[in-house]
Amino acid sequence: MNKSLLIGCFLLLSQTGRAQVVLKRLLIENQDPPICIDTPTPKFSWQLSENHNKAVLQQAYEIEVDSNLFTKADKTHLWSSGKVISDQSVYIPYKGKALTSGHVYFWRVRVWDSQGKASAWSVPSSWKMGLLTPNDWQASWIGAINDAVNGPAPLLRTNFGINKKIREATAYITAHGFYEAQINGHKVGDGYLTPGWTSYNKRLQYQAYDVTGLLQAGENVIGVTLGSGWYRSPLGPYTPRPDFYGKKTALLLQLKITYTDGSEKIISSDGSWKTATGALRFAEIYNGCIIDSRLENTGWTKPGYNDQNWQAVNVFSYPKNTLVATYNEPVKQHETFRPLKVITTPRGEKIIDFGQNLVGWVKVTIKGHRGDSVKIAHAEVLDKSGEFYTENLRAARAENIYILKDSLKQIFEPQFTWQGFRYIKVSGIKGALNPDDFTAVAIYSDMKVTGSFSCSNPMLNQLQHNIQWGQKGNFLDVPTDCPQRDERLGWTGDAQVFSQTAAFNMDVHNFFTKWLKDVAADQYASGSIPHVIPDVFTNGNDEVGGSSGWGDVSTIVPWNMYMAYGDQTILENQFASMKAWVEYIRKQTKNNLWVTGNHFGDWLFYSVNNDRDGTSAITNKYLIAQCFYAHSTQLLINSARVLNKKEEEEYYSNLLTEIKKAFVNEYVTTNGLISSDTQTAYTLALEFDMLPQNLRQQAAARLVNNIKLYNNHLTTGFLGTPYLCDALSKFGYNGIAYQLLLQDTYPSWLYPIKLGATTIWERWDGIRTDGSFEESSMNSYNHYAYGAIGNWMYQHIAGIMPAAPGYKKIMIKPVIGGGLTWAEGKYDCAYGTIACKWEITGKKLDMTVTIPQNTTAEIFVPDYEGKSYQQFTVGAGNYHYSR
Repeated sequence: MNKSLLIGCFLLLSQTGRAQVVLKRLLIENQDPPICIDTPTPKFSWQLSENHNKAVLQQAYEIEVDSNLFTKADKTHLWSSGKVISDQSVYIPYKGKALTSGHVYFWRVRVWDSQGKASAWSVPSSWKMGLLTPNDWQASWIGAINDAVNGPAPLLRTNFGINKKIREATAYITAHGFYEAQINGHKVGDGYLTPGWTSYNKRLQYQAYDVTGLLQAGENVIGVTLGSGWYRSPLGPYTPRPDFYGKKTALLLQLKITYTDGSEKIISSDGSWKTATGALRFAEIYNGCIIDSRLENTGWTKPGYNDQNWQAVNVFSYPKNTLVATYNEPVKQHETFRPLKVITTPRGEKIIDFGQNLVGWVKVTIKGHRGDSVKIAHAEVLDKSGEFYTENLRAARAENIYILKDSLKQIFEPQFTWQGFRYIKVSGIKGALNPDDFTAVAIYSDMKVTGSFSCSNPMLNQLQHNIQWGQKGNFLDVPTDCPQRDERLGWTGDAQVFSQTAAFNMDVHNFFTKWLKDVAADQYASGSIPHVIPDVFTNGNDEVGGSSGWGDVSTIVPWNMYMAYGDQTILENQFASMKAWVEYIRKQTKNNLWVTGNHFGDWLFYSVNNDRDGTSAITNKYLIAQCFYAHSTQLLINSARVLNKKEEEEYYSNLLTEIKKAFVNEYVTTNGLISSDTQTAYTLALEFDMLPQNLRQQAAARLVNNIKLYNNHLTTGFLGTPYLCDALSKFGYNGIAYQLLLQDTYPSWLYPIKLGATTIWERWDGIRTDGSFEESSMNSYNHYAYGAIGNWMYQHIAGIMPAAPGYKKIMIKPVIGGGLTWAEGKYDCAYGTIACKWEITGKKLDMTVTIPQNTTAEIFVPDYEGKSYQQFTVGAGNYHYSR
């Protein structure tokens, strides 16, 4: 170790001073502060901070919960954990008396550090319980009498009086279909596409809103617009049925008002409400919407509106026992984009380029004459002639039509639909387009950004940008495969391969926790997993699922989320589903080999037309299935160990030995050649430890030789790509991993970037080298699966890895290479921010590292060539190293 390295370490560790620990970021169920919790044992989390940059490890904690804010006069509380000797500061369950529907609770925490010094009590935080039983719902399901799939959107309204001072008011709302609610002309909440998409007949989410500030003395009005949404839109692409969940949209709404004198009033959806239609004449997920402003009911959500001509509503007897509170983040509006340029195509069409492939809609200001119709169509790319290209949208029209009511300037934006696009085509506006009249609005689930990556290579920075925007565009309440064509479904294979990268980029804890509950809910009785979740392919008793790599979402994503967040509840919730999937496979096997069923295989692997010399990288589907069978079994064993399920751990450990033995006997020669001599075969065999120890390094060498055979290009598809670079790094081939990452000719990650991509493509050659397109039937330009390389970039270039679940222990070990002169990564884990930046100047490497409180880390500092490392064990703090 050189002198500068020693100084860099000891400057921090020798600091003195005993500042008191301060507690921050108090969360309940990973929310702050939630107003709709329906679990009887909500989980508490907090972070530690210390002003003098001194490492702190928690030795013990104490949590108190009460129904009122804590005062000095308080002697007893609803629950006190007492002093618990534990360093755990995340996901600690409530263990007090039963909690009550709709009630507000306050909590605080204090901790003791490793020296036994107690912190002050934290600033109190709070949470509110949701409606815990069906009997807590006084509201009735209501809807319009004349309500058709392709008809106008139903409007529902009621009015009521308030003559007392309000202390608080909470609205609980859900729907069959989409809903948007207003009170006194103001939107309730800032979410869109509510109530979200779940397996509706088994789990239907409701949302809770604090609407105290929207109510007023005197007359008040609630107005709600309903749309078909996921509930009733024909969901494709295979034989879409508009009535998959039900034929009618409906509303369930309950508003609880508590006055300052302690009295309460409940306003509920019931038979007294009225209904009509208005300007929204059509709205559907794939085809867009039609808004005819001539039919607008001006002021219908405000007091004073005359609704005498409105009809009575229909009252339905739909069940309420499937209702669940919402924990995941709502879809919200985020970034906005002004036009990059206005284009007139060779055909004379008017096009606007927003410069970014995004998901959302365009807000447009229009001036014309009454009855004028303006159409906004959407596309991801222009063809090589510069024309507007929509063939890859398949049956989705993806267009919004606005009809003007007069000659005054009007502002339009769509409702109950969205599009995936970079370009729009504008029809119906005379003369040149004014760029100032158009704004593109990005929408996605409101997940906190937790990760960032940048380096000295601009193309890798663009790749990171594309990965993030692929996630933004496809994380709309469920992880969709694509956002533009007649699909937009929760394909399980796509989600599982990307889940680790997703957890670096954003906080997807609640997002995936919610979606995995639907994986379990829609899992077939056989244990097979549908291809998409929520499942819209099943018709009758047919099982449309069971593919390796896709069904394994049921084991891979829970384990990835546990490693990312350290919350074993997700394993508890999903363990039965995980086990059922492994058991489904086991029952399909013969002599421990999975050689039956239909599998997608290494989807969209490298292939060539008119393949005369075997250039296409075809991997046997059953070989792949056997690898994922082993991997899912291993993850089930890991989960059983965490949950202390000794019997399952032992049984599946023995089974795993037989699975791997069967793999070697069937697919591996005595010289170590795998029968499918492809990058994917070797990658999966190495990554999932399918080979005996004596054959692994040889297999890694065969993998490298295969890569060289293709002139340092990858040939992997959806299932091989996520693990390719990781397998190379694991066996000492970091240089080859960097070569693949930095390759910029087809097939590679950077090839689309050279062609101007701003998101990840579905295919390696979505646009061919001659400017033509891959087959339009399946060619999305916003499809995040190949963005799984982001995990390798965070873990190996930035060097940030979990050494224990949830980053309670951290490993920092950047890999130098690829001609990079610097790289930087940050990740906000449950304990705080982890950061690593390295920079090479001449023959010197400088590295700075940040480790959060209540964690420890192993830091490996490379030399400027990346040939050797020096290791340090540290606690929290900011560190600088020079070599």
